[in-house]
Amino acid sequence: MMEWMMTLKGIIFDMDGVLFDTETFYYERRERFLNEKGISIKHLPPSFFIGGNMKQVWQNILRDDYEKWDISALQEGYNQYKKDHPLPYKDLIFSDVKECLEMLKKEGYVFGLASSSVKADILRALRENDLEDYFQVILSGEEFEESKPNPAIYLEAARQLNLEKSELLIIEDSEKGIQAGVSAGIEVWGIKDQKFGMDQSKASQLFLSLDDICQHILEK
Repeated sequence: MMEWMMTLKGIIFDMDGVLFDTETFYYERRERFLNEKGISIKHLPPSFFIGGNMKQVWQNILRDDYEKWDISALQEGYNQYKKDHPLPYKDLIFSDVKECLEMLKKEGYVFGLASSSVKADILRALRENDLEDYFQVILSGEEFEESKPNPAIYLEAARQLNLEKSELLIIEDSEKGIQAGVSAGIEVWGIKDQKFGMDQSKASQLFLSLDDICQHILEK
């Protein structure tokens, strides 16, 4: 492990659950929207939604009623609901993010961001917290045919950073995201889930916070 860390040059971050504490907000906003439509998601655990996007999960939400709904209209309605109820990113950023990025940047590491969120939300989150300039590459799941756990977003981030897989680290929290990183053949560290009961067993290491990860890298 120590030998690999000596070759580390770049870090690719997931956004939700890693940089921003957004998952509870997402779940509650999604539940409110669907309740207004008379649709329940009580049969699905919160962890089911983490790391993916709504387009992937309508079949699981609606089950036997899937054919009764106009999925395009439902998705469009949900997209509008999200615009009308935006996330308060300034309140949701983890307190250790900026300090961690700054310390790692000073050590010469380059950063990518690979999130399943829509690009407009990613850019707004970064802009509102003055984080845009830290990332050389910013990718959204909507830019790819398949979202996580498909590894495409991480493979593209590696390509755009112009680094070998052996020179990269992915920081994730969700089961889908961890699987995407593992399938991409890149080292994946996870921030330990203490809320949703996610299976994070495929991550090489788990840490309590981003700050713990930062300190571990700097102590190499």
